[in-house]
Amino acid sequence: MPHSRQSRRNFLEVGTIAALGLNLPGLLRSRVDAASGSRAKSCILLYATGGAAQQETFDPKPDAVDGCCGEFGAIETSVPGIRICEHLPMLARTAHRYAILRSLHHDSSVHGVGVHYNLTGLKHAPRPRGEPQSSRKDPPSMGAVVRQVRGDRGDLPASVQLPVRIGDQNNFQWAGQHGGFLGPKYDPLMLIDESWMPGTLLPSFVPSPEIANSRWKERSRLIESLESLKFGPSDEKIRNVAMFQKQALEILLGRSNAWKVFSIDDETPATRERYGDNKFGRSCLVARRLIEAGVGLVTVPWMYLHSTKNFDTHAKHFSVMRDLLLPPLDRAFSALLEDLDDRGLLEETLVAWTGEFGRTPKINKDAGRDHWGNVYSTVLAGGGIRGGQVWGASDRDGAEPVDDPVHVTDFVATIYHALGLSSETVVYDFEGRPHYVVQGKPVLPLF
Repeated sequence: MPHSRQSRRNFLEVGTIAALGLNLPGLLRSRVDAASGSRAKSCILLYATGGAAQQETFDPKPDAVDGCCGEFGAIETSVPGIRICEHLPMLARTAHRYAILRSLHHDSSVHGVGVHYNLTGLKHAPRPRGEPQSSRKDPPSMGAVVRQVRGDRGDLPASVQLPVRIGDQNNFQWAGQHGGFLGPKYDPLMLIDESWMPGTLLPSFVPSPEIANSRWKERSRLIESLESLKFGPSDEKIRNVAMFQKQALEILLGRSNAWKVFSIDDETPATRERYGDNKFGRSCLVARRLIEAGVGLVTVPWMYLHSTKNFDTHAKHFSVMRDLLLPPLDRAFSALLEDLDDRGLLEETLVAWTGEFGRTPKINKDAGRDHWGNVYSTVLAGGGIRGGQVWGASDRDGAEPVDDPVHVTDFVATIYHALGLSSETVVYDFEGRPHYVVQGKPVLPLF
């Protein structure tokens, strides 16, 4: 199986803040503009909630020992020598567009820890017990970092997450999905109404017919008067509330057409069918529209029917993967790559696919999988990534990395590198203190 053996030398040096006298936007822009090797203007992050099994996706193990290899076969792809799961035929035909990383790892088998790691590249703040839920003590998500560094453009935020939060039936929202210590001002816009069908305008974006237009105008004038007040440093929450209320009123009063990007009514029937008429497929199509409109990072967590049917398949793993999870993933992921490429957007749009971890080498007594952070697979495409390659390798049973291991911090650093951010990039928390959030080393041979 092909595998790059180039040196993994990295020359990113940890710098110091030599220009704290600059204003924050100027400082951050200068660092982004100076970053080398950056091609990606935006990123779409597809998140396989629950942790997709590496053996049944991008690292099949037909020669594994009994109890490890599973029920699925492997098929050839558009790149000779690279094989993936037989139930991903559309992704197999477009393998020349993406790179597979088969040696990712971290040291946890806990969902919330893996979520935070994969969305931030950093450990969460200490917790007394249990799964880490959202906290303002945590490092920020990649979406929040992009929102602070690049800023919002026009009427759309620089970072959006849809159609659901990353969590399960027991945990509404695991840590790592918002601005953390950057503060709520930099939270990604999260559209997490499970009753909403992506590709349609959210009901909350449409003014209620029960409220007269004159009342909306009165509310608008009230918001404007709040904006005119001079707030002190301790009034950050008040300023944020006023800002969010103003954005909401702009939508409800129809002053901005930017929010129509969330509707796919003007897409052709063939395009909608290609992505798949389900919540994940439609969200991927909306993600393409958002990056076309200038959004910097769009996170699309897995959601097909409802959020509890995800890749955490502790029972009936193979039937659920075959019948429920892999077909819509295959359709939507491949459609997104092909659509971006056809529109000339793939070179400037990084597409990443990950989850919190992989599966245990052996199948459990319920014909299911269990959590395994020792090794798992991810995918990167576009944004300067050379497609048609495999980086790293796991052992025969998909249990441990055996070649070019990539810690999750390095995977996130690779995403940041594609976006022009480095270990010298500084962000500021809500008290004005500087932080370096890129702490891994990018896998430079992928570019």
